[in-house]
Amino acid sequence: MSPLILLAIVLALTVAGYVMGRQRAVGSVDDVRKLHSLPNFYGMNVAMLAFVPAVLLLAIWVIVQPLVVAGQVRGDIPDTLYETRGELSLVMSDVQRVASGLDTAIAQGVLAPGDIEGLDATTVRDTLGGVGVALGSDVSEEVLAAALDYRATSNTGDWVRTVVVLVVAVAGFLYAYLGTSGTLRARNRVETGILILLITAALIAILTTLGIVLSLLFNTIEFFGLYPADEFFFGTTWSPSFGGGSQLGILPLLWGTLYISLIALAVAVPIGLFAAIYLSEYASSKVRSIAKPMLEVLAGIPTIVYGLFALLTVGPLLVGIFGDGGILGVGWMQGGTAVMTAGLVMGIMLIPFVSSLSDDIINAVPQAMRDGSYGLGATQSETIRQVVMPAALPGIVGAILLAASRAIGETMIVVLGAGAAARLSLNPFDAMTTVTAKIVSQLTGDADFASPEALVAFSLGMTLFVVTLALNVLALYIVRKYREQYE
Repeated sequence: MSPLILLAIVLALTVAGYVMGRQRAVGSVDDVRKLHSLPNFYGMNVAMLAFVPAVLLLAIWVIVQPLVVAGQVRGDIPDTLYETRGELSLVMSDVQRVASGLDTAIAQGVLAPGDIEGLDATTVRDTLGGVGVALGSDVSEEVLAAALDYRATSNTGDWVRTVVVLVVAVAGFLYAYLGTSGTLRARNRVETGILILLITAALIAILTTLGIVLSLLFNTIEFFGLYPADEFFFGTTWSPSFGGGSQLGILPLLWGTLYISLIALAVAVPIGLFAAIYLSEYASSKVRSIAKPMLEVLAGIPTIVYGLFALLTVGPLLVGIFGDGGILGVGWMQGGTAVMTAGLVMGIMLIPFVSSLSDDIINAVPQAMRDGSYGLGATQSETIRQVVMPAALPGIVGAILLAASRAIGETMIVVLGAGAAARLSLNPFDAMTTVTAKIVSQLTGDADFASPEALVAFSLGMTLFVVTLALNVLALYIVRKYREQYE
């Protein structure tokens, strides 16, 4: 049974539990006022115990089962089929494709379930080709055997999952329903359950962050076991080669990242901040109701669209101004992909991040501070400059930090607008690249995660994480300093 159908059954049991639990509580007393809690709490108690444990178990099972099955089948693959972990990953991909393709063939009526065990590798390859399943290589007998094992183990796991989840759901339903009475403290139980859910959600967020950091950290440690740390942090050349002899200095990538981000912030911060001041202090309600949503539309545009805009519009426009034969005739820009191209477009993308947050922060400044300034004879511009902006400064710093973090982590605009050249240059019209772009390029394709050329992506990510964390700490220091001053 598929997880969606199983979830639908649990939901139906949950709804029934709510109705029946409420009715049982009301029927257990001669006067509703004698109930300890409101009738809805009794229904929610039964629904909660029928739904939450079963759905949590289902979610964990759906995540863990493929990992367990893959680990079991991986041990059955002969060593002769692979030499490295990357090749083993490719073989496992084919095993999973064959297993999925057999299920597809059965669903389409091409194969009968009883015919699976008698198939040979040639027949399976032809059958899967007929149902549109693409394979990375020819199906060998070993891969077919592993795929059959994978499919059988997965089907067994699916049936066990169905039985266990339904048993847990029914057990929770019966326990809560049979224990429902007028004296049951249903409200306390429901509120305790909600508190546990909230704590669990918070722990999931924390553990997810911890997992991300640890995954980066372990792979980074493995990378530095294969490549010297001093050459990585202080090297000025980025020239990866999967054949050996790579030079993996991060300085050109880090410089490109910071350079493009600075140009983007130089565009986004003044425009976004001035737009926020206008919308919050000068614009009428009619103008604000039109202008603010139009600004926020920029935040909803996919970054790939910004990248295409940089590649097809902004780049050629800059070449027409600063390139050979351009309007200025200075010959500074040789191609459309450059730091300036990516920085300008990224700055446009960041405007709503700065303007919307700054607008909300400025509006949160108490009106009494403005009135006091006006009462002392200050003009509107003086009030904004000397009262409103200092009071809103901590929040504005947070908005700028958010924009900076967004700029540092951007990829598509850089790939399409800035080029792929890793170089140290002060010329904003040169093509450069960033850390995020190289993370993508190093992990694209069938990379072997035992080589420094692939593991360097995790070191780049860890470095980017540390840089962003440092920006957050700096911003927090500024926010606390000025908050104490203006509160």
